[in-house]
Amino acid sequence: MSVIVDISSATKSFMGVKVLDSIDLKISSGERIAMLGPNGAGKTTLARSILGFYHLESGSITVAGHDPIRERVAVLEKVAFIPQLPPPVKLTLDELLDFVQKSSGVARNRIESFARKMELDIDAHANKPFFKLSGGMKQKMLIAIALARRSALFIFDEPTASLDPKARKLFYDLLSSLDYDYSAIYITHRLEELEGLINRKIYMELGRVVSDEKI
Repeated sequence: MSVIVDISSATKSFMGVKVLDSIDLKISSGERIAMLGPNGAGKTTLARSILGFYHLESGSITVAGHDPIRERVAVLEKVAFIPQLPPPVKLTLDELLDFVQKSSGVARNRIESFARKMELDIDAHANKPFFKLSGGMKQKMLIAIALARRSALFIFDEPTASLDPKARKLFYDLLSSLDYDYSAIYITHRLEELEGLINRKIYMELGRVVSDEKI
């Protein structure tokens, strides 16, 4: 299996507090990882560093051989990210779909198909600004966009936090139905929901990987 994410001695601090403490980690194609640990363990910081949101103090990260800072566009072409808190996008749903289609090349009708499978009625809300939608509706839209892209790597940061039980099941059913080999990082406190979807568990604490287990 080829390595899609290569993390070597990654270190990052905020306000003098070390949030990532010399992390060494390799993620290969086809690995689906549950990333666990208490709040403040460094999980989200690590995910955002993989995406190039943060500059490391030392160490390195590559995604499919690309540097997330210097080659961010190339990295973001490989990765789909669903944050825990949806961004305050002011575009309407209709405008957002057009923007994603033009910027990523993903056909609008493909995104709409995934939205319908998540039971999001786009037609009824097409003229509403994204930021005014309910938390669950925002998350369904972000899930539809992410899955429609057929990315090599998904990073999901508590993706079901705003979803009701039925919507959570729809989301996991969609993941199970994807017909290509992808890698995924699920930052989650709901390990039981990922049964059958993951093949590796990583537990972080105080900025370090303290447990790494293949399933």
